[in-house]
Amino acid sequence: MRKLQAAVGSNLGKQAASQERRKKRAPNSSQAKPSAPKGRISECPGTPADLANQQEEKIFQASVSPYHLFRNRTEITAFRKSLLSWYDTEKRDLPWRRQAEDEADLDRRAYAVWVSEVMLQQTQVATVINYYTRWMQKWPTLQNLANASLEEVNQLWAGLGYYSRGRRLQEGARKVVEELGGHMPRTADTLQQLLPGVGRYTAGAIASIAFGQATGVVDGNVVRVLCRVRAIGADPKSTLVSQHLWSLAQQLVDPNRPGDFNQAAMELGATVCTPQRPLCSQCPVQSLCRARQRVEQEQFSASWNLQGTLDVEDCTPITGKCQLCLPSTEPWNHTLGVANFPRKASRRPPREEYLAICVLEQSRALGGTHILLVQRPSSGLLAGLWEFPSVTLEHSGQHQHKDLLQKLQSWTGPLPATHLQYLGEVSHTFSHIKLTYQVYGLALEGQTPVTTPPGARWLTREEFHTAAVSTAMKKVFRVYEDHQPGTCKGSKRSQLSSPSSQKKPSWKKPNRGQQVLDSFFWPHVPTDTPSLNSAAQ
Repeated sequence: MRKLQAAVGSNLGKQAASQERRKKRAPNSSQAKPSAPKGRISECPGTPADLANQQEEKIFQASVSPYHLFRNRTEITAFRKSLLSWYDTEKRDLPWRRQAEDEADLDRRAYAVWVSEVMLQQTQVATVINYYTRWMQKWPTLQNLANASLEEVNQLWAGLGYYSRGRRLQEGARKVVEELGGHMPRTADTLQQLLPGVGRYTAGAIASIAFGQATGVVDGNVVRVLCRVRAIGADPKSTLVSQHLWSLAQQLVDPNRPGDFNQAAMELGATVCTPQRPLCSQCPVQSLCRARQRVEQEQFSASWNLQGTLDVEDCTPITGKCQLCLPSTEPWNHTLGVANFPRKASRRPPREEYLAICVLEQSRALGGTHILLVQRPSSGLLAGLWEFPSVTLEHSGQHQHKDLLQKLQSWTGPLPATHLQYLGEVSHTFSHIKLTYQVYGLALEGQTPVTTPPGARWLTREEFHTAAVSTAMKKVFRVYEDHQPGTCKGSKRSQLSSPSSQKKPSWKKPNRGQQVLDSFFWPHVPTDTPSLNSAAQ
């Protein structure tokens, strides 16, 4: 009992002393802001925009509690040293890192970094490795990529998702070759200004890794690391928090090894400071982590049945309520630990759309069985990719069989309704939309079309698997193959002749950008039809 009383008394004394120190420090908290690291390369020094940004940053920093800042240069130096020492021994051996380290030509080095950073957006490292290796083998230089067709780019990118990334990457390569003399811009500012699809993060990554510019970067991994290190619980996507995170990243970046430092911060977030179950015991900067300190404080309080009595610094806002702390509506969750930081903002569910799609087959075509693919528009979702003919469903599911059959008949002529077989349903979610496909199959036995519709191609099954098609189309094709004679699921084909047994979706209005069958099946002989191996204009 005496030990408990002594511990409580000592702890309360420490808390009072800590509060007194914070009161003395609060009026001069603006002095706690660390100076910018030496060696920083100014992206546009002296411009009105640059001076305005600096002024805004000073005003913002002056209003932030020191709790969410790094107190002095000693603390910043310790963070850099610990993180880089860990990175030197623990970093993963990745092909783009080897390429950046071994390549002496600055433009080729920057190109290699650019490709990797674009591919890694919203995509896991394990998935990217194979795509990156094949890409660099096929197009090792900017000039090689600039001379490629968009069809070739889409074909290699197929399955990686977010297809506009590949298109913009090629557009950027062409601009460098045709307008910039084949030389990549050398600073983060000019990279972002001159290259299509290059935002603040990608520009900073290229500039720091390829050119050694001391500029910080903030991606999802870095957001998580910084939010935990400085106990930032507010929505990281808000303008205020995002501004603060970029400021912290710029303060921390090592001027002597900016590229390695930025990669180290991202590596830490990807392998140690993970979203769930972070490996805090392996973290090189755990002694500087406010989130870890908060966990220890909560554990101590729980063990002694006290409330916040451990002598750990906490947030004392300069004025009013702190806009960087955990919101009052989302109090500390003991089960999450350091994963309380950052809190994820609620996401809107993707909108849902429904389509009837048909794998149309010529079983007696010259050279073997062929299937029909049509090309999507050159802009919008899955721009320029190839897909099976489809119609958007806008009313109750009971008429979808009839609607799709009517569209098919507009090209093939009369068809018995029994020839169109319902095979099943498959869904695929993109970043903002969930598409549900009602999959049908139809074999043209003894009916060989006289012409090929504009924007369409008949391909063999082997050609389909190497064509520029989306993952959603590969899912549709698997449903079709599963119901072919000779497969383990072939016997189910007759059982699925109608989708009436399926759950009725809530049909939405059609997407005007979605190509429908009658736009391809007019009896017209094209004079110049694009090839799957030519550019998609």
